[in-house]
Amino acid sequence: MQEFDRITFDPNVMGGRACIRGMRVAVSLIVNLVANGMSTEEIIEAYPYLEPEDIHQALQYAAWLAEESVHPMDMEAIPA
Repeated sequence: MQEFDRITFDPNVMGGRACIRGMRVAVSLIVNLVANGMSTEEIIEAYPYLEPEDIHQALQYAAWLAEESVHPMDMEAIPA
């Protein structure tokens, strides 16, 4: 697994969702902002307690989660 030192999971913060450095800023929020056209500079302006590396690592984490792998299935083992 790739190391994500800025991504934290705490059951007491945002219900255990992936967050930035233990803050109440979910990785999904950052990814959504970028997906909707916000630049790193605009995100930091809106959330001044974030750092550019937080945004970069949130995107890296999302990409890591989205990696696809193909696992061949034994079709003979599946009941008809």
